[in-house]
Amino acid sequence: MKIVVIGTGYVGLVSGACFSHLGWDVVCVDNNPEKVSALQAGKIPIYEPGLEALVKENVDAARLTFAGDVSEVVEGADIVLLAVGTPTDPQTGRADLTYIYQATEALAKSLSHSVLIITKSTVPVGTGNKVKEILDKQCPELECLVASNPEFLREGSAVQDFLEPDRIIVGSQDERAKELLDQLYAPLTNRGYPILHTDIATAELIKYASNAFLATKIAFANEIADICEGVGANISKVIQGMGMDKRIGAQYMQPGPGYGGSCFPKDTLALTHIANDAGSPTAIVESVIASNDNRKKRMADRVIAAADGSVDGKNIAILGLTFKANTDDMRYSSSLDIVPALVQAGAKLKVYDPEGMAEAKKLLTQESIVWCDTAMAAYDGADIVVIVTEWDEFRAIDMPALAKTMQGNVLVDLRNLYRRKDVAAANLNYFPIGKTKYS
Repeated sequence: MKIVVIGTGYVGLVSGACFSHLGWDVVCVDNNPEKVSALQAGKIPIYEPGLEALVKENVDAARLTFAGDVSEVVEGADIVLLAVGTPTDPQTGRADLTYIYQATEALAKSLSHSVLIITKSTVPVGTGNKVKEILDKQCPELECLVASNPEFLREGSAVQDFLEPDRIIVGSQDERAKELLDQLYAPLTNRGYPILHTDIATAELIKYASNAFLATKIAFANEIADICEGVGANISKVIQGMGMDKRIGAQYMQPGPGYGGSCFPKDTLALTHIANDAGSPTAIVESVIASNDNRKKRMADRVIAAADGSVDGKNIAILGLTFKANTDDMRYSSSLDIVPALVQAGAKLKVYDPEGMAEAKKLLTQESIVWCDTAMAAYDGADIVVIVTEWDEFRAIDMPALAKTMQGNVLVDLRNLYRRKDVAAANLNYFPIGKTKYS
């Protein structure tokens, strides 16, 4: 089959590279000429482990190409994937579907034969029907099929998630569409990976419901961590005990500075609008959003409390800026709340992230921030070190060497990467999440 992927962002590029890896002929289209030129030159615009090598392998094998105009490559295509952005509209809080509909309009003007159009982007319930309406209006002589195939790609492990999926969700209303979807994913389902066929609305909702549930687990773990601090319990043991119950599980139950990224914040918010439109408000998801927003805003207060109530004039090293490890994504990262608050409180900040510095500089514009090339450069002479992101290189810091390099002795670990006894042995004061000095 020939597949055209419209959009070369996170979802589009990963999906295009992986489909080509499965053996299909894939063309990824983007209306940004600079991005297309960069991709054609082998430059990957995002950091995602394994993606650069996968793109190169399939470009070299002539299974993956890039183009700037869908009209030039859609001829002969069997399937077109819509993988453009659906950001949150800042005015309404709803998913902005402008790019989806623009891509559909452009596609409709270019088609001369029937194809299957799949929404790969995360879209509210009813979007598939709207896409079908646009196609029927623009090219009524063609019997184009529409389907929903939401992605479940975790940033930092997206390639693995695509090629070794927990499940493949596909929604369609037509038997021919179902057959094409089965053919598309046969290289995976033939190896035993499960596929679930639903109607389009159900597939669209599965994505939102899944992300909202995972966000709920994170917010719940964070609130339990606060309770642990109040009663002297140990959050790590609490989660371990809870996770031993197969009905609960320990995944997505690690406490931290609040969730961020491209999915959970916008998808939980979009789900509240879907629910309200359906006349069934979701109080649980609304509470999760409020809880997470408050959590991120309180993280700077934790650092200030660890400094005996004031960071004015203190040298603080921030280790990690991205919302999670193994990505350069800064969207909704807790560092976007922590860093400005500490600067406002009078702290002198030196910051470092292994992959997110370029993106972070676009969002953290305070002139007093010192950008460092290494973690050691950041914490050299620091009064306080704050671990914000759980990068592997921050898991193996030599504590005695850290103590000698620092000026002060406070380590605030917002990811619980260390054991208290190892930090204490280096004569550092340790402030983790959900643990008291006795737990």
